[in-house]
Amino acid sequence: MPRSVNSVAAKARRKKILKQTKGYFGARKNVFTVSKNAFEKALCYAYKGRKQKKRNFRALWIQRINAGARIHGMSYSVFMGKLHKKGIEINRKVLADLSMNHPQAFEQIVNAVR
Repeated sequence: MPRSVNSVAAKARRKKILKQTKGYFGARKNVFTVSKNAFEKALCYAYKGRKQKKRNFRALWIQRINAGARIHGMSYSVFMGKLHKKGIEINRKVLADLSMNHPQAFEQIVNAVR
């Protein structure tokens, strides 16, 4: 009895990975074994990147708040400490947006904290 090979499913599996690695450089886009390794590595990077994105945005917000606070003669740590002591509950994302796009509103918050 001849050996049965499900080449349709195997080809579909390979094609799926090659489709997802379209646009990669060199053999990573058209050689299946290289492509599979590159794709698995890319998934690892994507997972780590989703975690790092949160850190990077928080760091960016802190830099923007610090820049806005220093214009008004206050450091970031002093500003945040006074903000929490006064009981003003505004998150860093909103504070960063105010310091960048609405300097008058940010100045009012700094004056309220003083």
